[in-house]
Amino acid sequence: MRLLIVCAALTLSATAYAQDAATVVPANVIPQPGQVVASGAVPDEATKAEVLARLQKLYGVGNVIDRIEVGGVVAPPNWSQHVGRLIDAPLKDISRGQLEIDGTQVRLRGEVTNEAKRQQIASTFATSLNPTYRIVNGLHVSADQREQHLLDDLLTDRTVEFETGSARLTQQGRALLDQIADVIPKLTSDKVQVIGHTDSSGSRATNLALSQARADAVKAYLIDKGLPPSRFEATGVGPDQPLATNSTAEGRAKNRRIEFRASR
Repeated sequence: MRLLIVCAALTLSATAYAQDAATVVPANVIPQPGQVVASGAVPDEATKAEVLARLQKLYGVGNVIDRIEVGGVVAPPNWSQHVGRLIDAPLKDISRGQLEIDGTQVRLRGEVTNEAKRQQIASTFATSLNPTYRIVNGLHVSADQREQHLLDDLLTDRTVEFETGSARLTQQGRALLDQIADVIPKLTSDKVQVIGHTDSSGSRATNLALSQARADAVKAYLIDKGLPPSRFEATGVGPDQPLATNSTAEGRAKNRRIEFRASR
């Protein structure tokens, strides 16, 4: 008995799959980002219905493509219950992924954001099953995510600071950008997006203009450090993507920020 669940990229725009002779996605089914394909064979209609219901709950009814066949196989004891435990929230942390359940062997493939997540997902799956099941952890940390973490780690508990209501960098802001300028040449990503954010104080139009001016100022500073202009895209999104509530001073401080996104 074999069940294959193919997850399209949930956080990336591209869709790609690892395939071998035993794991082939139906050629006429091309899932879009956010969709999954379920294929293979299960022993009865009840098992199929349970698998599809769990997938639809996790991904949404319209995002599940059914290619499951019924009959011709014999399930290990309590197989459908064990499969049901695997179709849960951790699956959504896997991009470009596959979950293959062949009898009592479970194979995971795809990309995750970091090594801790890779180990955590496999451990969660293993502890939810009885010892007769074997987990083959084929997850890997994507190159793009490793590079993104190089940028994100520099901004942990720190922000690129500007003078109040201005796009003029403070001394602390310039010092942080000096560190970022040292990291960017080490990235293999073609582009680095510089995204300016504000809190919601004042008008949206004013905040959009301020966030764009700040993103432009960061881009200009990095170019002045000798980095190629073609590598950067500067965008201001104003108050539209808050990290925290704007009803407190602490929340507003978190929302006033510059983000960097490595992209191909």
